[in-house]
Amino acid sequence: MTRPSLGSTMRLVRPAPNVLGFYDGRVEGVRIWSDEPNWLDDGAYTLGVCTYAIVDGSQALVYDTHISLPHARIIRRTLEEMGVTSIRVVLSHFHDDHIAGNEVFQDCEIIANSLTASALERGRADIEGGNPPIKPLVLPNRTFENSLSLTVGAIPVELRQVEIHSHDGTVLLMPDAGLLLAGDTLEDSVTYVSEPERLAAHLVDLGRMSGWQFDRILPNHGSLEAIEAGGYDRSFIAATEAYVRKLLACRQDSELAKQDLKTFGADMFAETAVEYFAPYEPVHRQNVEAVISANGQ
Repeated sequence: MTRPSLGSTMRLVRPAPNVLGFYDGRVEGVRIWSDEPNWLDDGAYTLGVCTYAIVDGSQALVYDTHISLPHARIIRRTLEEMGVTSIRVVLSHFHDDHIAGNEVFQDCEIIANSLTASALERGRADIEGGNPPIKPLVLPNRTFENSLSLTVGAIPVELRQVEIHSHDGTVLLMPDAGLLLAGDTLEDSVTYVSEPERLAAHLVDLGRMSGWQFDRILPNHGSLEAIEAGGYDRSFIAATEAYVRKLLACRQDSELAKQDLKTFGADMFAETAVEYFAPYEPVHRQNVEAVISANGQ
């Protein structure tokens, strides 16, 4: 089978005024890197992955640099062809599928919270030696704590640090647009549990996020149709909270732990913005195993 080249299946979408989405993956039967297990296919491309740029006039803010250098080059070229001459980058967290294109933006300001910067520094050897490798790993050159207010042209933007999905999350709020760029804090079909011992803390910050003012949510992993239509409604947060609470219940309920995702999440899929997507079945199984294992630590 001929494997498509990196970036060749990426689609440009416009989910909101001044916002571009660079979406790739969820192409049935297609893996873009390797038939062997790897972070690019299994953690991103197969599930669907979208990074974003906020653009106003000659200024742009890129939210995550995508899953490869070819993807990042397409993003930069697209922005420059629109007349952008000033680009800044924000990293949502330290995982590979969000920082793989950093090298393409190494001459730009790359902003991350201090926990992300530390995690990237600590993980440099593993990241640069991964499958596929991200080498050289370009680190952020500006850090912040808790929150940071920026403007992109005339558009106000607020970065907020959260502990959801990973200990070092940064979400991006566009208050005038009522829009939240959520990184991996919210994911459709279900959250990918990377730090199972911290799920109680994740629930605390999901509750904090639910108190913020916004109407629509753009995640980095979700359906092309939902993102292209302007994102998800606020029930996305409730769905994630319900899933995490049910995962935690698996520690005491062995029958619940055996359920496939379609059964486990039936109520959630029927009542909220998230939808069942079969490639999340192995993610769910991995989540359950991680949560049960962490309970024994």
